[in-house]
Amino acid sequence: MQLSRDKLLDAYKRMRTIRDFEEKVSEEFAAGNIPGFLHLYAGQEACAVGMCENLTPDDVIGSTHRGHGHCIAKGCDVEGMMHEIFGRKSGLCGGKGGSMHIADLDVGMLGANGIVGGNPPLAVGAALAAKTKKNGTVAVSFSGDGSSNQGTTFEAMNLAVVLQLPVIFVIENNGFGEGTAASYAIGTNDPAARAAGFGMPAVTIDGTDFFTVYETCREFVEKARNGEGPAAIVMEAVRFYGHFEGDPQLYRGDGELDMLRNEKDCLKIFRSRVTEAKLLEHADLDAIDQEVADRMEKAVTSAKAAAFPEAPDLQADVDVSCL
Repeated sequence: MQLSRDKLLDAYKRMRTIRDFEEKVSEEFAAGNIPGFLHLYAGQEACAVGMCENLTPDDVIGSTHRGHGHCIAKGCDVEGMMHEIFGRKSGLCGGKGGSMHIADLDVGMLGANGIVGGNPPLAVGAALAAKTKKNGTVAVSFSGDGSSNQGTTFEAMNLAVVLQLPVIFVIENNGFGEGTAASYAIGTNDPAARAAGFGMPAVTIDGTDFFTVYETCREFVEKARNGEGPAAIVMEAVRFYGHFEGDPQLYRGDGELDMLRNEKDCLKIFRSRVTEAKLLEHADLDAIDQEVADRMEKAVTSAKAAAFPEAPDLQADVDVSCL
């Protein structure tokens, strides 16, 4: 399927926004301006955007501890995200969730979370609600190679098949669960084959190629929306930063990160594909680069100037039974 010029520009803008957002928060974290932990998504942009370009505002996604990219791809407000990561009251979650707990139900973002394998059951629940209501929406579970070993993931996949739910399980295999190689930790070394064992279609694709991701996701999203049940897509990707900010990445080989940035950068691959095919001009993409860079600077400036939550805010948004 040939994407329109506007769709191509939108896809690149979302990927560039994720990349610049991550690089900016990395810089601010190093300067001591951001509290808590950060798990950055840079390098995997084509996975989130390639999927979310196929979704409607009413479709829902669930995320992981490495969730900024999924949030941006699904349409979360970037400024609100930046304020949240800086711990400001004006953040998407009132400055109380931080990097690992960004959520915005208004755009179908069920939330990031710090529980490995915590998201697939949530996506299955959303898919069951969609099937019950017959509203034609789809749920997507984003998780990593580490979560593919979790019992919660297996149970979610099995239930999705049993009930033939409209849910897609996206497993982003960036090669490492924290510092443990997926090739060591996954017994079959093939998460797609394991997912297929539950009785659903499952494929492995190149997660650094936006066009491969987009087309594969389009096929399975349409099938799920038409009542043909769940599927699993393993996207082989790379992460440019460590498991967390401050991770020395001693498990990497010499020169490995330089090689990945040179040869496996999904933004570079996208630019090369669209300009060589004369679908877009370099000037179009350069203009987006500048627009996004300016937006990130403004987002950081406004976040730094925003107010922190106050003591009474601690009791807001808390279930009364917990008080």
